[in-house]
Amino acid sequence: MNARLNHAQPYALGLFRVVVGLLFAFHGASSLFGLFGNDGTPAGTWPGWYAAVIELVGGALVLLGAGTRTAAFISSGSMAYAYFTVHQPEALLPIQNQGEGAAIFCWAFLLIVFTGPGAFALDQLFTSGRSGGASRGSGEERKEQPAPVAA
Repeated sequence: MNARLNHAQPYALGLFRVVVGLLFAFHGASSLFGLFGNDGTPAGTWPGWYAAVIELVGGALVLLGAGTRTAAFISSGSMAYAYFTVHQPEALLPIQNQGEGAAIFCWAFLLIVFTGPGAFALDQLFTSGRSGGASRGSGEERKEQPAPVAA
């Protein structure tokens, strides 16, 4: 069972990255352009418009797997900033201050920073030609490592 799960890990990470990036990009597009029933944010307003640009561009880059770790790091920081400046002053816990979305996005992007893009990433196309093998963070190198021994 562990061998099958380990084999599927890069694909699960890739799908996770695609879904998180897509949701984040949609959030940015709705804020920037007034899509999906939301009002658009006026250009240049701080911090809303800049956050929306990070959401749209960062989400699209993470979705495509291009510059994944950098885009995920910036996106995670953006959501940490949003949580602590917008939500946390209202109440301590995310359930009380409507900050669940910001908290989840922050931690999801931080996970992507450390795990890499997984499968289906454009990053793999750019790095595999230079290194002659799987790209860093693609999950491919994980397949070659033995499974951890259960205690």
